[in-house]
Amino acid sequence: MWLIVGLGNPGTKYALHRHNIGFMAVDVLARSLNASERSEYKALTYQAQLKTEKVILCKPQTFMNLSGDSVRALCDFYKIETAKVVVFHDEIDQPFAHLKVQTQRGHGGHNGIRDIHEKLGGNNYFRIRLGVGRPADPRFEVADYVLSNFSKDEQQQLPDFLNLGIDALESLMFTGYEKTATKFNGATSLKGI
Repeated sequence: MWLIVGLGNPGTKYALHRHNIGFMAVDVLARSLNASERSEYKALTYQAQLKTEKVILCKPQTFMNLSGDSVRALCDFYKIETAKVVVFHDEIDQPFAHLKVQTQRGHGGHNGIRDIHEKLGGNNYFRIRLGVGRPADPRFEVADYVLSNFSKDEQQQLPDFLNLGIDALESLMFTGYEKTATKFNGATSLKGI
């Protein structure tokens, strides 16, 4: 069994924020698997079958900085080893619509990842870093930027980008980390790039 986590903040006012792209990825996957939603361990979860593997999809409802609470509790209850945890999250150091698959890295200042590191007792899990880029104007605070909505152009590109993230997840689960990193790191969904 795998635990697939999307990071974000609960509530409709945050729904289209760049910081919520992890939630968006889980929503796309849950819809594609016709998974029904339930509430447990301070998270919205969805149990489903992805090809030959059972998966639990998770959107922690604790706000970003305490995301590890749900992840730890779900791992404990369902006896999921950390090597079968995958976290989708926003990444300002990746250009918009570019992704990177990583494991055993530092949190890079991302508070949701920092909390998951602390609650899991290490970084032996996978991350799919979904690029949201940095603000074009350096005077624009990064915190304000990630808590702002995607532009209209970006919103049009999001479905393709989120599907690319789901493709990377499936590759990771069924072909392994090395092949997935080689194929997807630096990949983009932007047309003409």
